[in-house]
Amino acid sequence: MKTFIRVVELWVPDPTRTRLEFGGSLHSSEFAEFNAVSENALFAYGEGLPGKAWASGHPVILTEFANSYFKRTDEAREAGLTCGAALPVFAGEFLMAVMVLLCSDDRKHVGAIELWHNDPDKSHEMALVDGYYGTADMFEFNSRHTKFPRGFGLPGRTWKAGMPLIIKDLHNSKGFLRWEDASEIGINCGVGIPYTTGDQTWVVTFLSAQATPIARRFEIWVPNEERSALVFHSGDCSDQSDLATLYAAKTIGRGAGSIGGAWATGMPVLTEHLKQDESIAAVLARASGMSQVVALPVIENARLKAVLAWYL
Repeated sequence: MKTFIRVVELWVPDPTRTRLEFGGSLHSSEFAEFNAVSENALFAYGEGLPGKAWASGHPVILTEFANSYFKRTDEAREAGLTCGAALPVFAGEFLMAVMVLLCSDDRKHVGAIELWHNDPDKSHEMALVDGYYGTADMFEFNSRHTKFPRGFGLPGRTWKAGMPLIIKDLHNSKGFLRWEDASEIGINCGVGIPYTTGDQTWVVTFLSAQATPIARRFEIWVPNEERSALVFHSGDCSDQSDLATLYAAKTIGRGAGSIGGAWATGMPVLTEHLKQDESIAAVLARASGMSQVVALPVIENARLKAVLAWYL
C-alpha cells in the first residue's frame, strides 16, 4: 500500500538557532538518494520550504517545485517528488521545528493536502490558499471555489474547535460539505490541524483515500484535566479497529514513547521502528502491522493542546 505522503522530514534549529538543519526523516528505500542530499542541507530564515514556514509563522504549501523557492528541485524530480507542505511548530514566538511533507505526482494517487486561511479583516469565511490533490481534478476545482464559515465543513469545524479534528466515513458525514465529490473519488477520511497567528487562522487539511491513504491510522491525544497524562480523544484506523474501546482507561505519560515525547519536548517525533516505543499506542499499532509513527504536537500560547499521531 502506497501512502499519499511519500517522505516526512524534520528540520530543527542548529546550535546557533540561525539556520535549520536536518533532524531525521521517514521514507522508503526509493528515496534514499534524496534523503542523503537532505542530510547535508541547511536552510536560513526564509530560505527553501522549511525556512519559508519559519519566516511566515504558519504552514506553507508548494504544489510545484519547478521554478520555485524549493532548493532541492533537481534531486526531488529524480526521486519523483513534485510538491510539499511545511508545518512549523512554535512554542510562543520560538520555533521548535518544521515538519515537511513531500508527495509524488503518481497518476494513481488520490487524496489531498490543503491549506485554508481566514483573515477577519477581509472575510468571515475560510478560503483555500492552495492544495495538492493528486488525480482528483474535479474535487480540486470545486475546492478552489468553495469557502467555509466558522463551524462548517472540515476547515470551518477545525477553525471553531481550535483543535485537531478527524472526520471519518466522509461519504456519510453531513459535517463534510464536499462529501459527494469526495465519495466519488474514494476519499473517506479527513483530518484538520489549526494554526493561529494573532487574529488570523490557518487550517491544514489531509484528505485520505482508501487506495492511497495519508496514513493507516490517525489518533488525537490530549492532556487530562490535571495535565498529568495524555488520554485518547479520537481516531480513525484503516483496519476498522475500535480505537476508543482499545484505549479506554489507558493513558500515555509525559515523555513516554513517541506521543509522550512530543509533549515533553514540544518537538515533532518521527519514529522509524515502532518496536523502540513501549507506549500503549505503539504496542497496539504494532499488533495491527504498523511500523512507523509521526507525532505532531499542537501548541497554543506555549501550552500543548493535543498530539496528532499518524501511523505508516
